[in-house]
This record gives sequence, C-alpha cells and structure tokens, in this order.
Amino acid sequence: MTSLRTRLLAAGLVAGLTGAAQAEDISVTHWGVLMYGAPYAVAMEKGLFKQAGVDVTGILSSQGGGTTVRNVLAGGLPFGEVALSAAVAATREGIDIKIVSGGARTVDDILWVVNPNSPIKTLADLKGKRIAFTSPKSVTEMLAVLMLDKAGLKPADVTLVSTGGIGAGLTALANGGVDIAPNMDPIWARTQDKYRPYVYNKDILPPIMQTVGITTPEFAQKSAGTLRAIIDGRRRGVDFIHRNPAEAGAIFAKAYKLDPKVAETSIRNMIAIDYWSRGQLDIEGMNQMVRGLQLVGGLPPGPVDWSKLIDRSFLPTDLRS
Repeated sequence: MTSLRTRLLAAGLVAGLTGAAQAEDISVTHWGVLMYGAPYAVAMEKGLFKQAGVDVTGILSSQGGGTTVRNVLAGGLPFGEVALSAAVAATREGIDIKIVSGGARTVDDILWVVNPNSPIKTLADLKGKRIAFTSPKSVTEMLAVLMLDKAGLKPADVTLVSTGGIGAGLTALANGGVDIAPNMDPIWARTQDKYRPYVYNKDILPPIMQTVGITTPEFAQKSAGTLRAIIDGRRRGVDFIHRNPAEAGAIFAKAYKLDPKVAETSIRNMIAIDYWSRGQLDIEGMNQMVRGLQLVGGLPPGPVDWSKLIDRSFLPTDLRS
C-alpha cells in the first residue's frame, strides 16, 4: 500500500498529551479523488491537527467499500474515515471496530449521469439498464439500490457493475460499458460538459449519512488522547473551510493536484449542502444508509443496535448528543 501514500504527506502522528512522537498513517476513503478528504488536507496544511494535539501528516487512500476498513485493520492504523455501509457490514462479519465520529453527513453531492445522447430520462427507464457503482458495500452501491427502490424496482431488474472508482465508472459510461454512472465533486466540476445529469440523490432520497470515523477497540483504549485530537483536528478543518472557502480551495487543489478553479467550485458546492459533519453522528441518516444495505442483502431486516457500535466519548462534548 506504500504507493498510495503521497510524497507530500509522509506518515506521522504525534500524541500531544504525552509529547511522544510516533510515525503512523490514517486512512480516508477515496483520498486524492473525492471530497471526503478536504478537511484533512486543510487541517494538515494549516497546522490544525497540531493545534488539537497530534501531527497527522500521512493519508492512506482506498477505492471505497470495505477496502478502507481493511486498511485500518491490516495496517494497524489508528483511525479511518470509511463508508458507513462498509463499517456496518464489517461488524456483521465479526470484525471488531468502533464508530467514533461522523464524516460526510449527506449524499446530496452524488448524482447519476448518462451520456448526452442517452434516451434514459426518468426513473421508469431504469429497468434492464446497466448501472455502475464503485465497490461492494460502498456508498454508491447503496444509493443505486435505493434509487431502484424509489423506482419500484429490484436489483435483479438491472445489471449492477462494480467499476472500482468514480472515474472508472465514467470511462465505462463513455465507452458504452454501462448506461448510468455516479458522479460527484471534484470530478463533476470538471466533467459537466461531458455527461447529462440523470438523477440527483437530493431530489429522491431523504438525508443519508455517507461516512463515519472508525477505530479499533485496542487503539481506543491505549491512545484515547490521540484519537480525540484526530477528531478535533478534522473538526477544525471543517470550520476553516466554511470560514475561508477560497483559501481552502487552494489548499485542496494543492493536495489533490487539481485546477484551483475546479477545487474552489467543489469546495463551495459542498458548503452549500452542508456536506461535512463536524464529527457529530446523525442516527436517522445512518438508519437510512442501513436500509440500503438491507435492500442489497448486506444486512438482515430490522434495526441496528447503534449502542453496540458507537462510542461517542472521543467526540468534543458539544457534539456527543
């Protein structure tokens, strides 16, 4: 996985409460590609993690789904921001993790696109079509199933195609390999002229929490102060983005190697939909994501006992309720 680390972001965490330095990475789903990582990029660049008590300088990426969960476990990482669907699926498989914070609080940034000349225009046109999603148990798979449910269809009524990433799905769409694909910023900001919007999730779905922060019980027990500082540092990054969108866009562009105008547009688009949770967890939005996982067969019917999965003790006091 070393090739996924950026040279700019060499590994390292400093445990601020003890003053002891130890080189470690954290993991963020789709780092370097999608908007989940913007608060981390800002917090590193502006020294906000250091202000909170740690020195996070390394991000390990993944293509979403269960990959980020495996990064945290296999790499012995202290923290990962992962798809909520993947976190819940992992616990059902007996993997011992704890949800400790919120990440992306909405799916309003994701839309489904088709080629400009596509005859697909309404939800009724979905039947028999080929729909791209990123990875099994990822947010995009859940949203595809929820979109089908909204149309009164089942997954068996279409062909769902795992492409491994948003960009790969768009390539498959352009080449005729699929009929519909997900898109989202910052990719959408630079590809709007290539595809036609088909469905915006915000127009058909209730609020759905996308990502959460996870850790292992072992790390939570031995390094609680470091974990709290990581979560607090990310919150400071979110707050900085809302106060300084232009500067945050420039930082995001540098970290992701984006055109600065595309980066700033994407940042402002996310601010407009209040995309990033400051760390708080939205249980109703989490239940909506679980419903998608149940529809795809990843969970049995019935409510999830969040009290067994969530540990709010690492959140700042004002974000725990």
